[in-house]
Amino acid sequence: MKKKPLVDMAQIELKAEDLYDKDKVDLETVVLDDVFTLLQCTEEGLSESESKRRIELFGPNKLESKEQNPFLQFLGFMWNPLSWVMEGAALVAIALSNGGGRAPDWPDFVGIVLLLLINSAIGFYEERGAGNAVKALMDSLAPKAKVRRDGKWSEIESADLVPGDMVAFKIGDVVPADCRLTEAINVSIDQAALTGESLPVGKKTGDQCFSGSTCKQGEAEGVVIATGANTFFGRAASLVGQDDDTTGHLQKILAQIGSFCLVSIGLFVVLEIVILYPRFHYTYRRGLDNILVLLIGGIPIAMPTVLSVTLAVGAQQLAKHKAIVTRITAIEELAGVTILCSDKTGTLTTNKLTIDKELVKTYGPFAPQDVILLAAYASRTENQDAIDQCVVGTLDDPARARAGIKLLDFKPFNPVDKRTEITYREESSGRLKRVTKGMTGIIIELCTRNKTDEVENQLEADVTEFASRGLRALAVAYEELDHDNHEGEGNGFELIGLLAIFDPPRDDTKQTIDDAIALGVKVKMVTGDQLAIAKETGRRLGLGDHMYPAKVLQDGPPPGGKHMSLDEMIMDADGFAGVFPEHKYEIVKRLQGLGHLCAMTGDGANDAPALSRANVGIAVEGATDAARGAADIVLTEPGLSTIVHAIRGSRQIFQRMRNYAIYACAVTIRIVVCFAILAFAYQFDFPPFMVLIIALLNDGTIMTLSVDRVLPSNTPDAWDLAEIFAFAVAYGLYLTLSTIVLVIVILETDFFENKFGVSLESERDGVTGRKNHNDRQLHMIIYLQVAMISQALIFVTRSHGFFFMERPSTALLGAFAIAQLVSSIIAAYADWGFTDIHSVSGVRHEGYRHQVVPCPPRAQGSRGCSCQRWRGPSYPYHLARCFDPRVALLEPCQLPQACCPPPPTLLVYPGCPDWCDIGAQPEPPPLDEAETTETDWSWLTGRMVFGSLSCAMSFSLCSTWEWVRMLLLDLSCLRPDYNVSAFCEIFPPIF
Repeated sequence: MKKKPLVDMAQIELKAEDLYDKDKVDLETVVLDDVFTLLQCTEEGLSESESKRRIELFGPNKLESKEQNPFLQFLGFMWNPLSWVMEGAALVAIALSNGGGRAPDWPDFVGIVLLLLINSAIGFYEERGAGNAVKALMDSLAPKAKVRRDGKWSEIESADLVPGDMVAFKIGDVVPADCRLTEAINVSIDQAALTGESLPVGKKTGDQCFSGSTCKQGEAEGVVIATGANTFFGRAASLVGQDDDTTGHLQKILAQIGSFCLVSIGLFVVLEIVILYPRFHYTYRRGLDNILVLLIGGIPIAMPTVLSVTLAVGAQQLAKHKAIVTRITAIEELAGVTILCSDKTGTLTTNKLTIDKELVKTYGPFAPQDVILLAAYASRTENQDAIDQCVVGTLDDPARARAGIKLLDFKPFNPVDKRTEITYREESSGRLKRVTKGMTGIIIELCTRNKTDEVENQLEADVTEFASRGLRALAVAYEELDHDNHEGEGNGFELIGLLAIFDPPRDDTKQTIDDAIALGVKVKMVTGDQLAIAKETGRRLGLGDHMYPAKVLQDGPPPGGKHMSLDEMIMDADGFAGVFPEHKYEIVKRLQGLGHLCAMTGDGANDAPALSRANVGIAVEGATDAARGAADIVLTEPGLSTIVHAIRGSRQIFQRMRNYAIYACAVTIRIVVCFAILAFAYQFDFPPFMVLIIALLNDGTIMTLSVDRVLPSNTPDAWDLAEIFAFAVAYGLYLTLSTIVLVIVILETDFFENKFGVSLESERDGVTGRKNHNDRQLHMIIYLQVAMISQALIFVTRSHGFFFMERPSTALLGAFAIAQLVSSIIAAYADWGFTDIHSVSGVRHEGYRHQVVPCPPRAQGSRGCSCQRWRGPSYPYHLARCFDPRVALLEPCQLPQACCPPPPTLLVYPGCPDWCDIGAQPEPPPLDEAETTETDWSWLTGRMVFGSLSCAMSFSLCSTWEWVRMLLLDLSCLRPDYNVSAFCEIFPPIF
């Protein structure tokens, strides 16, 4: 072929714009001497200084991926619909809440901003860490190249090659860059990953070798003509487009979950606006605070962070098992994969040709093991091709291939003769012998001795049998030389045997396929080999032999067959043979059209479109850079077992995300429904800042879900949003009911005053006698109940059955314990002036506390009378003693029956005098000025802890119809005769 001459050398400069403009010059076709001229280099190679200059001109020899700006990545966690609502709430707190003569709500504004920053920082840190870990692992896979610089050969990373470098490679090496060969010794290059050519291509001096192809035979040197994006597969990779659907599957699901939460919040925000302002005449600021409670508490602001952290941690766990995740959301899709389309060579099989010892055919006096040994004599022991390697590797000891003989002459395989030949002297007898092996047609033509019709017919039958089973046939012939001239002719070749060569299945493949089927994943073989080979491999693996040639993808099922349509045939098929990359793309597209999530393996640049199209593209071990770039997961270990392990790990990660989704939606329902109902029923104004505290404590606990212990499902996972929302509504309404009942008991009854001797901080209304619905201590009590039971809900949502049957991780238990402790400390000691709450551990009052109790309806002669109780200095002391459920020190109230006969349940403490006299206000007993009294809720706070926890834990023990019983259990925990020690014995791990 005549090489294309240069048109105008003066117009060509050493820069990419000129060298790779084919209108000016084509480095692939110009004569080799002109290549050196154009690239301004010699066969001695470049200098180190020149190579550094050129890497600035041409860039590194790799496909560049766009680096994400860290600052923009951080801001990305605050750029989603859920964050927008929280950011809107922050603006409301600072810009719109200064009505009614009050200053802007700085505490709520700062709290919201901190909550956003904390969640974003955690998500950014974990995701960035996972990304760096993946980058480090990918860098560790960077190929090496042998290059001559400053006249010396050395090994460097392929990424550091530049045009003009001199490189060398040999059998088994990957060509590091596009190059023109300056020296080629019996070179054969496998370009299947780039061009789709199924057979290796012979190369000679002056020919071009493509980056990413593999040297199958020989040794070569060449000059680099193109690197990076300017190489053949670099240009091909740039043409691989993204799928039209740029929104990932997980993003769609999160959008739907977020919409559920936003609609729930929006509904009750509108209800509050149309009810609180017109019906109850709320002031602007008071109503706005109630709306902020719903916005802050209802938005699952931690959702993007929790799910990102869960995926990032999961990606690091998968990397430890040789599966590098390059697209983190692919983990969620891998959990739902229903069909895995797998390559045969190297994934299902070892990619190492092997002699089947059980199928050796003999035609003479030689035993099968002797035929194998003679074939090994006729094989190279160094710089072997695949056939020589498999024959010699069949021997128990490869050294036997030259043991006991003296090599006199060897003829390696070449495309013309299509056989190898050895002439040797047998050391034991001193006789000269010759052995040849090769294609059956060539070998039988050489044979002249004992060549009968019977032998030829048997050979033809054996070859046909091998072909029907997809096995390659290798014939072996033998002759002796009656003289000492090893170059002379012998007594004629005699056919002595036929060897069956195949690519054996990996040891673990059959079990791995069974494991995949047990996980609900159907494995389909997709191979470029012949149909017979595919069927034989399928039989050996137990995969099935319903294999079809790739041409059916264009022609459709044959008329009159059992398949009515191509889609039906694809679903029924166990695999496809003779497949090219475009066939892989079509298979994936049709399977997705049938509603399946499909994973596809690949290793070459031509596989990139199919890998990109698949829900999960998997680049197998040894894949080209182009395949890795298009894949979602890169395997660093061969075999199907790595993929199945990744599927199992992804399902664990999916379960963690599902558990959180239920929890987040349940908390949304719990907050918006609960506080909206309380506002409508009691004009209850819960402080927005305390909702921030609850959200912050909850976030700290649920972050540990990313490392929680979970069991993977045995079927492909899918987002059943109806189920998630149903669970969320059920849990949320129950939690709402428990809080509302607690508020009713406190506000509408004297249960706590009569049973515990405690009361709210503020007095009753003097006219109506009703308690203050917005008492500061009541706010704190509700905060504590909501915080604790919300945190305990995590143990319910993470369990599929009884909660104690699925042990949580140590991290989750530790975070839960810390959150419970912090919640209790805040309730016991917090007395913050900027928000409307007060600690429940004790409100100090100087002197006596005067409490007015309305007369019971059945009081005799109670015309306008009232009962006054004076509580003296001994109250705190007796509180500590009398409220021990194991000590009965309570005595009946002593009241004049004529005025106020006490109800049967009214109890007082010894030492606490009571008086009741119509129209008379007795003087209180003297009081030591140093003594004080308390309205003490601390003991009750402890009881609420037990009550809330027992209520939450009971979720896992009861079904829906038992919820009423659970509610009674929750209330019974507040009784003074409740056996706390028995409760502790039931739940020793918690208490």
